[in-house]
Amino acid sequence: MRKPYRAAVAATILLTAAPLLAQNPCPGFSVVVNTPEDQLMLAINGAENPEGQIAALDKFTQANPDSKFTNCANEYYTIAYVKTGNFDKAIEYGEKDLAANYQDLSLLVNLLKAYVGAGKPTDQAFDIITKAPDQIKKETTPAHPSNASDADWQKIQQDAAELAKNLTDYMTYAFFQLLPRVTDSAKRITLLGQFEKAYPDADTQYASQINYQYFMTYEMAGQSDKADPYGEKALAADATNVQVLNLVAYDYANLRTNLDKASDYAKKVVTLVPAMKKPEGQTDDQFKAEQNNQLGMAHLTLGYVNFQKAALAKTRKVASAIQELKAAVDLLNGNPALQGGALYYLANCYEYQVPPSHHDALEALNKAVAIQSPWQGPARDLLAKVKVAR
Repeated sequence: MRKPYRAAVAATILLTAAPLLAQNPCPGFSVVVNTPEDQLMLAINGAENPEGQIAALDKFTQANPDSKFTNCANEYYTIAYVKTGNFDKAIEYGEKDLAANYQDLSLLVNLLKAYVGAGKPTDQAFDIITKAPDQIKKETTPAHPSNASDADWQKIQQDAAELAKNLTDYMTYAFFQLLPRVTDSAKRITLLGQFEKAYPDADTQYASQINYQYFMTYEMAGQSDKADPYGEKALAADATNVQVLNLVAYDYANLRTNLDKASDYAKKVVTLVPAMKKPEGQTDDQFKAEQNNQLGMAHLTLGYVNFQKAALAKTRKVASAIQELKAAVDLLNGNPALQGGALYYLANCYEYQVPPSHHDALEALNKAVAIQSPWQGPARDLLAKVKVAR
């Protein structure tokens, strides 16, 4: 049950990004009046849409291929292409600047927007996130104007601190958007460690998200002994995380380390799912399917726990397990791997009870064998045994 169950689960953690304060592009460049660069900036600022800005940039770069303003032009290309949703082109121009050892916060933020929008968890993207704190400190540490009053200086510092916080929040948002797309569990562990080192306050401010990602990463690697402690930490920070509750409950049940806690967590999922809020961008049908999937997982775990308790007590009273597993089968139509597991254990319950119900077991096993899932082999083996026994 362990590997098929885990393989069927995919979860992504989302954060709400704080709105960014304005951060000027190309802070290291100065523009002289009546130069080609000045004409470019007038055209960019006067354009009605990003396409107009791109046209102005094309005209400038073609006429001035050796301009010292090229890095700045690449940054404006990046910004404009992000606005149009052409993330690949935005990445192309943004990476040109990085290759030329040019960077500023506006470039880094917009390049990250492109990586997130394109769903590309590249090494470059994570390198930006890791190195961003130094750049944020560099560009948001204000100089004290000699003629500023105490009140003005305090306001300058407050604005700079707010900008630094918003930029840091975006870097964190981008990290948690991109990390779940990394398929190598060892690499994910390394990236989490690098993030914690670069953002020392993250373990406190984002305890739920970080522990959740460690939990999911070790789950991916099949290392429940390492995953479950992080799952408990994630639940300590957010006791309503349905995905974590379901997976930790399953591990406790499957490993038989804490059947009572597995049952408590699965029951909590059953109470939480009806109150789930539909994520932005998800259709009603998609949301309903996710709710059914989470409920189905919970009922599958409850059925498995009740079956194990009956076996340990040697009572052969599995009516409650059968009820839970039947509910799981009905709810998991959209998840063949989990549904196959529910049918397989339902058949085991029918065979375990006294007297055994061979007819019901055969019906469940025939359905399990017909479903493309990792449970087909075990179901075929049990089916052959039940046919002999009936």
